[in-house]
Amino acid sequence: MDFTDSDAEAAYRATARDWLAANYAEHQATQHDSDIARGKAWQARKTAGGYACITWPREWGGGGGTPIESVIFGQEEAQYAVDGGYFTIGLGMCVPTVMGFADDATKHRFVGPAVRGDEIWSQLFSEPAGGSDVAAIRTRAVRDGEDWVVNGQKVWTSGAHYSDFGIVLVRTNPDVPKHQGLTMFWLDLKSPGIEIRPIHQMSGGSNFNEVWFSDVRIPDAQRLGPVDGGWKVALFTLMNERLAVGAGGGVGPKDILKFAGQADGPDGPLLKDSAFRQKLADWWVQSEGLRNTRMRTITALSKGQAPGPESSIGKIVAANQLQEIGNSAVEAADQYGIIADPALAPLNAAFHMATMSAPGLRIAGGTDEILRNIIAERVLGLPGEIRVDKDQAFKDLPVGA
Repeated sequence: MDFTDSDAEAAYRATARDWLAANYAEHQATQHDSDIARGKAWQARKTAGGYACITWPREWGGGGGTPIESVIFGQEEAQYAVDGGYFTIGLGMCVPTVMGFADDATKHRFVGPAVRGDEIWSQLFSEPAGGSDVAAIRTRAVRDGEDWVVNGQKVWTSGAHYSDFGIVLVRTNPDVPKHQGLTMFWLDLKSPGIEIRPIHQMSGGSNFNEVWFSDVRIPDAQRLGPVDGGWKVALFTLMNERLAVGAGGGVGPKDILKFAGQADGPDGPLLKDSAFRQKLADWWVQSEGLRNTRMRTITALSKGQAPGPESSIGKIVAANQLQEIGNSAVEAADQYGIIADPALAPLNAAFHMATMSAPGLRIAGGTDEILRNIIAERVLGLPGEIRVDKDQAFKDLPVGA
């Protein structure tokens, strides 16, 4: 692995740093009506500067740059308190699917506004009865002339309550095995018959939703890919999702090391507790492994190569580590660990937030078990799990008790 920038990469990093320093200061000095408005303003500013969707062609609003330039800008932008989370799903998962499977008129209508932050997208895959099995979708779409009539329910749909559009995977043929009867569409989330219900999370937020479809009409012109061929389209989306979710974030070993240096354990300073020191050592080794794994990805991108399975590995390790660090810090605070007020809790309650958000991260973008199967079967070449439903029509699959 090469941990250093080439001359061209170093020059790009310096230019990006200068742009960020100047534009972030202007952005902070501007008043905005809401967090979403602030996020949209930053996205528009990045687009004007050529730093939004850096690898996308310029004719689609992108920067026309390379994957390594996108990585470099992301590293530099991470040092600033900007919220681009409103656009992660749309630009990382939904719009690339539109670009890959929609007609030219649809792409020209939606790609540019999404890049600029004018419109926000969400992904409607997960369902209450499906769990981690995306192909177990029961939301039905029935053909009616030039339209499809959709009925059913989606759940855990991140950002649906503030999104304008979405991509939805539905069942169009129950008479074939489950992977063969799915179709993908894009849709307007303000369409009649759509009801979006935010879910209150234990963290206090409401970042994802239940979405109900009651006789929602979607024109066939909004179909992405062939009828009953939605599974391959969904795989395209899911590969992008797992790469985005595997990026990591939140508190890490350095944060809990600092906390341990200031906190008391049951027998004196927490940093001198041998059991806690062993945890610190484990987290530090994991963190270094993650850093070097990400460097492998960056090195591959720098050489124009496609990265391997690092996103799946990174997500498993990072999400579990985040949960362990959060839990350990809260437990170490003993009776004071119940205090989650950012004004009173260590690190503005970041450990509490990790405790409450990490379980969801271990599910989003594929559960730990799903990703371990992917690594085992597609990377290590181990035998696949037995699937008794592989050739069975979806309508004949057993349901309930």
